[in-house]
Amino acid sequence: MILDSWRNRLWSYITCLMITMQVTKVHGYKPVIILHGILDAAADLKHLENFIKKAHPGTVVYSLDVYDHYASLNPLWDQVEYIKNLTKSMMDSSEDGVHFIGYSQGGLIGRGLIQTSNEHKVNNFIALSSPLNGQFGDTSYLNALFPSTYKEKLYELFYSHYGQRWSIGNYWKDPHHKKLYGLYSSYLALLNNESLKSDFSYQNSWQRNFQRLNNVVLIGGPDDGVISPWQSAQFACYNEREDVVPMRNLQIYKDDVFGLKSLDRRGSLHECTMANVHHIYWHRTEAVFKKCIEPWLT
Repeated sequence: MILDSWRNRLWSYITCLMITMQVTKVHGYKPVIILHGILDAAADLKHLENFIKKAHPGTVVYSLDVYDHYASLNPLWDQVEYIKNLTKSMMDSSEDGVHFIGYSQGGLIGRGLIQTSNEHKVNNFIALSSPLNGQFGDTSYLNALFPSTYKEKLYELFYSHYGQRWSIGNYWKDPHHKKLYGLYSSYLALLNNESLKSDFSYQNSWQRNFQRLNNVVLIGGPDDGVISPWQSAQFACYNEREDVVPMRNLQIYKDDVFGLKSLDRRGSLHECTMANVHHIYWHRTEAVFKKCIEPWLT
């Protein structure tokens, strides 16, 4: 009797353990990697980290505390390579992969990491108000770094070997100087297949890497006040008249240069637009998280 009682208890324990493991497996959330923007640090994304943990208890969140503040002005390829090595173990330790949220410049770094990583394990890429197709406009950031300099003159600095030592120069996209952009842009022009100095022998693998994403979520809004045009957060950009050309009207989309069109066709490209959100509040506004981010963190 005593032996049978212990057997029953042991069997009940094993059964409960197995059920618990299955529930955890079914409802467990993938780790989330988040990367801050220019002149920011990991601590600035604390609200976003808390939103994730509140909505999905138990989620492992890696808030990358690298290239903080003025160090964020380092060339983007340097940052991409360092962060690629840093996050490899984070991705490898997750059998089902991870999600990546990049805020502002962090989204553009995330894009570069994904396109150039043949073995990345990013499931969903969420770009939170990121200048994904470049920046061209006066902002508080630029005014602080380059006082008394107008956007029309910044090409003289950024489209030079010295200017490409600044992260902003790597994605400065002046619609009035496309040839100089193609000659000097060492980052965005390569990602977009718009460089005039590359043979693009790597482009097919970069396209495959981007297309391996399950979903791409592009978040932005008309009251951003920093990303210019704000629609760059959704891959739009200015033409020579400074009219905004939507993503789907651009050659990089039509030619499916790095996979946008393919992702869109299979229903994996998503735009989330919200008004009345200034740039510095995207990551600390719970309504943004609820509408644009939380649904993609499963």
